[in-house]
Amino acid sequence: MLNYKMVRKGKDRERIMEQVFQYLSENNQEHLEQLKQFLRIPSVSTDSTYKEDVKKAAGFVAEYLKNAGFRHVEVEETNGHPLVFAEWLEAGAEAPTVLFYGHYDVQPAEPLGEWKSEPFDPDIRDGRIYARGASDDKGQVFMHLAVFKAFLQTTGKLPVNVKVCIEGEEEIGSANLYDLLQKEKEKYEADFAVISDSGMVANDQPTILYGLKGFTGLEFTVKGPDNDLHSGMYGGAIRNPAMAMAHILTSMKNEDEVVLVEGFYDGVEELTEDERDLMQKAPGEDFTVSTGAKETVSEKGYTAKEHTMARPTLEINGLYSGYQGEGTKTIIPATATAKLTCRLVPGQDPAKVQDLLAEHIERKLPKGVTVSIKREPLSAKAYRVDPNHPLIRKAAESFSETFGKEAVYVRMGGSIPVVEWLDSIYHIPVVLLGFGTPEDRLHSPNESFPLDHFEKGMQTIANYWNKVKKID
Repeated sequence: MLNYKMVRKGKDRERIMEQVFQYLSENNQEHLEQLKQFLRIPSVSTDSTYKEDVKKAAGFVAEYLKNAGFRHVEVEETNGHPLVFAEWLEAGAEAPTVLFYGHYDVQPAEPLGEWKSEPFDPDIRDGRIYARGASDDKGQVFMHLAVFKAFLQTTGKLPVNVKVCIEGEEEIGSANLYDLLQKEKEKYEADFAVISDSGMVANDQPTILYGLKGFTGLEFTVKGPDNDLHSGMYGGAIRNPAMAMAHILTSMKNEDEVVLVEGFYDGVEELTEDERDLMQKAPGEDFTVSTGAKETVSEKGYTAKEHTMARPTLEINGLYSGYQGEGTKTIIPATATAKLTCRLVPGQDPAKVQDLLAEHIERKLPKGVTVSIKREPLSAKAYRVDPNHPLIRKAAESFSETFGKEAVYVRMGGSIPVVEWLDSIYHIPVVLLGFGTPEDRLHSPNESFPLDHFEKGMQTIANYWNKVKKID
């Protein structure tokens, strides 16, 4: 017998979504204009010159949420830039509570001469909106704000209970966020979290990001004589710190991209065949085309895709010593400095990896020089969620319904520390709904975001909220 109650509920859901989609469609141009207002605010968190602009961006977010229909909105002061918190908890006890996280601060726009349009004067061309923050993360944050408003303005309610946390320090390491989440744990507590600060493997290709690498690093300086020396008078008697540095660095990784630091791979989870299959199915970036490198290299036994997504790495980020000017200056430099970072995978602890690196450096230090080590204070563990989790499956369904393609599943070589913090503090799944593309040029001149993803992204988000109002 037909269950008329269930049929009626189904029709009610369809009607609600039709209203929301119609609202988004009819107001798409207005949303674009409001996004432009947001992008015009130069909320560069790393430069104190823009301190008032950062506050202005926080104010924009808070005011938008109030106008959308959130009754509780506050701009919370921190020891740095302010954080916007809001909540709407009227969906009922049976509905889950989601914490939506994003950030309104942006990277500096320099070098300014490489922009084809003003970085804080949004320009639309070739189907994209160009501005600093268009993709990272103002554009993606605004999509969620607009969807919240669409539900509240058409139906008067949201499908789920919502808490909003939008900070102004992500681009400088979220220095105050961890302590705040710990201190006000109950305030930010939720059943799961959603973040849109990532992207897809290709334009118009729905992508489920179910894992992120952790991060740690250090800087070390090798010191020899008290000052630069004449290389003819002292060469052969005094150890050259630059050469000593070269010996240390070459001892850390071999030509097969295998890290030789003792204990580095301890605890690393091996890739399963199922995961390797998931990665193989995902469209791959042609690194030689996108980077200009002659060929790819990867850890022995793994493809470049597997290595970047799910194997740990050690890289030299900066290396300097001696004379850098034109021509020759025949010296033995007094010091040499290197900056190292590691991207970590599940099973690796950032503090332990720092210990291993420091011990290796001291063990390989040649005679005649000393070393000082400065550890990276902001580290994060890797994060991975089960790709078969119901929340992840519903995300994949929402993507596919909007974009008309099956979603692919990937892990990313980058790190988003807040993801691991939410996992460790609240022990909740974090769903990464990313709509950026490889062409967005994050952190670079001419950052942009595709307009079709702006529209389809809002539809996907609306679909998702409707699907997760009851978690299977």
